[in-house]
Amino acid sequence: MTLQRAAPRCSPPELTSPIILSFVCGPIRNGYRRYVAIGDSQTEGLWDGDDTVGLLGFADRLATMIDSLYPGLQYANLAIRGKRIADVLEEQVPPAVAMRPDLITVCAGMNDVIQPGRSFGPALVDLDHVYATLAETGATVVTTTFPNVAQFLPLGMLVSARLHRINTAIRAAAHRYGFRLVDLYNAPSMRELDTWAIDRVHASRRGHVLFAAAAAEALDLPETNHAWAQPSPSPARRSFAGGAYEQLRWTQGAFFPWIWRRLRGMSSADGREPKRPWLEPLSTPSRLGDGAPTTSGDTTARMNRRSGILDG
Repeated sequence: MTLQRAAPRCSPPELTSPIILSFVCGPIRNGYRRYVAIGDSQTEGLWDGDDTVGLLGFADRLATMIDSLYPGLQYANLAIRGKRIADVLEEQVPPAVAMRPDLITVCAGMNDVIQPGRSFGPALVDLDHVYATLAETGATVVTTTFPNVAQFLPLGMLVSARLHRINTAIRAAAHRYGFRLVDLYNAPSMRELDTWAIDRVHASRRGHVLFAAAAAEALDLPETNHAWAQPSPSPARRSFAGGAYEQLRWTQGAFFPWIWRRLRGMSSADGREPKRPWLEPLSTPSRLGDGAPTTSGDTTARMNRRSGILDG
């Protein structure tokens, strides 16, 4: 199994242990009413649409699922691409807590994993502060381990040790605080090329659909199952020559521009604001980077558009 749920906070902390998709305190009867998503580009929805027609992403898709089951959901998405854990702790956690949500999803840390230097250790400390603060809200919290993106990146071995460390910290926090944990690292579907955008760090449209299905299963939403984690019957494969060309494209199109931005002290987060900064019904237009409105239900024009950079 690749999806585990730690025992909820109603159980004594010293007795918590991983269990598989079961409620110790009984099923949810009235659904969720106030959902806040925080994090970086995966939660913002990079590569699932673009900045012209709007981004969807797994959080928007999950919100749509919940609203279809329990109409009237209020939804906010505070995530911004390029944000690191310290940014999430300082900029997103306080307003998220102030909204008094009953559901929170948090996915942050990949930008810290790929960031050179000695800041990774302090980032893990900040991550536990994020989790501890969210646990105090009493909301249902969903978090995830990170997939093994190192398997696709030309320089992937450089981040493998950090991926292991942050995933260990995430699993430990989920057990400690009783969060719903989605284990993306061990899911076979996460090892397929089609799950990832051309930069191999961000999810493709298919990847966001799978992430949303995984979160829905973690929440035990009706009619969910574990199919999201299963491998495709005919997964995309690449030849040796194709893999070499793809690595060259990645280096030129993603890695070099990312290095250039870092050398100039720039981030993809610069000048950006959350697309849904307040709790509002899904029918309320979200905000794009250029101020143009878009609604979460407007999905057709957003699919299969290129809109990615290395920053998560």
